[in-house]
Amino acid sequence: MQLRAEALDAHLTKSLAPLYVIVSDEHLLALEAADRIRARARGQGFSERDVLTVDRHFKWDALIASSQAMSLFGERKLIELRIPSGKPGKEGSQALQDYAKACAHSTEAGDTLTLITLPKLDWTTQKSAWVSALQQAGVYVDIPLVERAQLANWIAQRLAAQSQSAEKTSLEFMVERVEGNLLAAHQEIRKLGLLYPEGRLSAEQIRDAVLNVARYDVFKLSEAMLAGDIARLVRMLEGLKGEGEALPLVLWAVSEEIRLLLKLKLGASDGRPLPVLMKEYRIWGPRERWMPAAVARLQLSTLHTAMHEAAQVDRMVKGLRSKQFAGDPWDALLRLALRITTSTQAITG
Repeated sequence: MQLRAEALDAHLTKSLAPLYVIVSDEHLLALEAADRIRARARGQGFSERDVLTVDRHFKWDALIASSQAMSLFGERKLIELRIPSGKPGKEGSQALQDYAKACAHSTEAGDTLTLITLPKLDWTTQKSAWVSALQQAGVYVDIPLVERAQLANWIAQRLAAQSQSAEKTSLEFMVERVEGNLLAAHQEIRKLGLLYPEGRLSAEQIRDAVLNVARYDVFKLSEAMLAGDIARLVRMLEGLKGEGEALPLVLWAVSEEIRLLLKLKLGASDGRPLPVLMKEYRIWGPRERWMPAAVARLQLSTLHTAMHEAAQVDRMVKGLRSKQFAGDPWDALLRLALRITTSTQAITG
């Protein structure tokens, strides 16, 4: 049974299932969901706990042995199976299918309850036989990432849970400071609860308390470029530079987005429908929302120029002279990204 994360609390008020699976790259939310299951299990007498972590040396017989081993004190047992890679391998795939089949014989937990935790699975893995077996045999909770567009509302909900609130501008200020670091966002919210009383928080209170703990994902740069969000783009590039991110990787991410925009623009110019092109190039998620407007506002000449400039920045990264740019290659990369972010007009100077 697949279950939304928001429905987990209501589910746990009923009888426990024999098997739970939590899938997410949002570590804070995955940890909270697992903690709720553990707490409910303790309340139901599952006082013994075995933790198994799958690595290259892991023996899958250990899972069966743990489930069949009787406690010396007759206590109910919680087995936690952690698969950090999300890839159990051929042997693990079969072992998980067999284990799921055994769990499927009961709708309620007996003396053993199993909790499996996984990272976000790619599309191919989601369709695998072992994942399908787990979904059918247990309660499968797939927790999505909290995207930037959802973060302000998420912060507001967390503040409300501790009887506090803030204006929209203050929430956006917090988003800028904690983007990409949900655990830090959680800590900052808890700190506000300790520093200030219940009620409306002022902008000054939030600015005084909230640190700049954002972590920037190089692959999120495309969202800022496509959306034309100049402030976010500049902030992200400065953050990536400050964090010591590899410049070739950042340049690759920007160049790939420009190359993709050029392909879409050429395809649209030939009369092909943009939705068909985006499906062909496997564009989905937030980029699917922003891409049509970006393709519409950018001229072919702008994209061709940007590709030429990307090659020049690449020369700078390799320590060679560039005909187009001089100085810091990070500054050159910023100018390149701004060409896509701002408008159809060329950036000179």
